[in-house]
Amino acid sequence: MLTTLLDEVHRLRARRPGRLVIGIAGAPGAGKSTLARDLADRLGHAAVVPMDGFHLANTELRRLGRADRKGAPDTFDAAGYAALLRRLRESTGETVYAPTFDHVLNEPVAGAIPVPPDVEVIVTEGNYLLLDTPPWDRVRQLLDLAVYLSADDGPRVDGLLARQHAKGLDPAAARDWVYRSDEANARVVESTAPHADLHLHRA
Repeated sequence: MLTTLLDEVHRLRARRPGRLVIGIAGAPGAGKSTLARDLADRLGHAAVVPMDGFHLANTELRRLGRADRKGAPDTFDAAGYAALLRRLRESTGETVYAPTFDHVLNEPVAGAIPVPPDVEVIVTEGNYLLLDTPPWDRVRQLLDLAVYLSADDGPRVDGLLARQHAKGLDPAAARDWVYRSDEANARVVESTAPHADLHLHRA
């Protein structure tokens, strides 16, 4: 899987000068973050910029009445995410700072990821990179290569349940969150797969 992706990125770099933006989309628990880190490590001069850094803050989600749907498309600053990707593509010779998501705090953290000017490849990953509804549709236009990562549902859901257990939820609450929220979002994400340039599967 990683070898296939590396080969595709190397072919793209040979054809296209300048900084590249590679996007990895997939359902919750598909393994996007791991694949993004592995790709960046193998490429060198690459930075990982996660979509999850653009979660709205919990206080704002509560104000909007969306806290119980955290992770849905309208619980992110999609326009801000697209604006950052556009700025990163331009590579103006300055260090750009990107946000991340702190799973302990359960909050986004601004300015946590430095992207220096010598970075040649941006690897960004998240659920909704291929969503074609505004303002998410701006993101797909900024990707030089769009990858869709799928995974077998059994291990993927088991991983999501383990993630919620690690946050302190009891088994019943973890199952409720995964099947009510994560899996509802997964169906949305799966509908965007046709918009990818490359399809990969994690068994």
